[in-house]
Amino acid sequence: MVDITELTQKVGEEVELSGWAFNVRSSGSIFFLQLRDGTGRVQIVFSKSEVDAPTWDVLQALTMEASITVVGVVKAEPRAPSGIELTGISCVLIAAVVGEFPISKKEHGVDFLMDHRHLWLRSSRQEAIMRVRSEIEFAMREFLYERGFVTADSPIFTPNACEGTSDLFEVKYFDEIAYLSQSGQLYQEATSSALKRTYCFGPTFRSEKSKTRRHLTEFWMLEAEASFMDQEQNMQLQEDLTVYVVRRVLERRADDLKTLERDVAPLQKTVEGGFPRIRYTDAIAALQKLGSDIKDGDDLGADDETVLTKQYDRPIFITHYPVGVKAFYMKPDPADARFALNADMLAPEGYGEVIGGSQRIDDLALLEARIKEHGLPAAAFEWYLDLRRYGSVPHSGFGIGLERSVAWICGLEHIREAIPFARTLNRLNP
Repeated sequence: MVDITELTQKVGEEVELSGWAFNVRSSGSIFFLQLRDGTGRVQIVFSKSEVDAPTWDVLQALTMEASITVVGVVKAEPRAPSGIELTGISCVLIAAVVGEFPISKKEHGVDFLMDHRHLWLRSSRQEAIMRVRSEIEFAMREFLYERGFVTADSPIFTPNACEGTSDLFEVKYFDEIAYLSQSGQLYQEATSSALKRTYCFGPTFRSEKSKTRRHLTEFWMLEAEASFMDQEQNMQLQEDLTVYVVRRVLERRADDLKTLERDVAPLQKTVEGGFPRIRYTDAIAALQKLGSDIKDGDDLGADDETVLTKQYDRPIFITHYPVGVKAFYMKPDPADARFALNADMLAPEGYGEVIGGSQRIDDLALLEARIKEHGLPAAAFEWYLDLRRYGSVPHSGFGIGLERSVAWICGLEHIREAIPFARTLNRLNP
């Protein structure tokens, strides 16, 4: 048995395929079967005069999404999308469909498709998105492996928040309260003190009641941390990672991008690198000139990011946000303590923030003061403060949202398609 993706290497050979019928049609003595097997799609043409009666009976009864095993001969067919098709020899039914497959060729509303997400994933578009997602995830891991980063997974149950408790899911943890992690960063600071360069890659949870196209309740994030890395080096690492990932998708998932009708020109610009670095104060001034009512000291909202990124043909970094609008652990700029040594990387075409990173506070007294200023429970952060008590060093890191990366690279309008099963404010099923 072979996969559909292997067929181009087997022209002239007899092969066996197993998969699902995603389209069937007959013209009397000729039967056209389109088969998908999860790796690709191919047409198989059966002639009534050249197959046995049991095979023809199976074909006549086939409906969309029935599972089957097919034997046929591979031949070149320039008119086919993949350049090949099969001349069918036999078809054996594995399992018939009970009733009618719920998702037909007609237009369906988003709610209907999300209610049937477990079946919608079988469409060519959704298959393509999932393959691009897999490529992105693997490329991220490979890039960091090549740079000497060690995987050190952070826990999902945490005793304290990373940036405050307002966005956390509280859960009962035996006889005490725990939270579902909103970030693995603090733990990466600990592991990077042991292993120098580490990262985690897993699910994170935010309970903010947002319904925007950029937000999920549960999403996946890669978070990297490195000892002895300053913020300039941190941004360059993020840029190099982004270029690596986008180039990898362009090279290996070109067919999937074509299925998605993705305009790859902006992605090709990204691969050129050279992401502009723009200070927060300059970004505010630019937004005001573009008609935004944002004020100095405000954090950038999604609309602001969209307006700003549409002025550039590749990702940009917005650097040096005011300390007051960012997390307690971000190191103030020694040249001007009003601003943090941080940056958000915004994707072009209006996709906005994909990466957030900063240099961390490495001074014990300052970190203690910031925890107090933010009203965080000091006792819960004692272990975190130990990292400054015992061999503190300059260190930096970042978090990159997987689904936001997928949405941008695939050109998706809404992030809910970037994950197999979306969890949002109003959706917990399927």
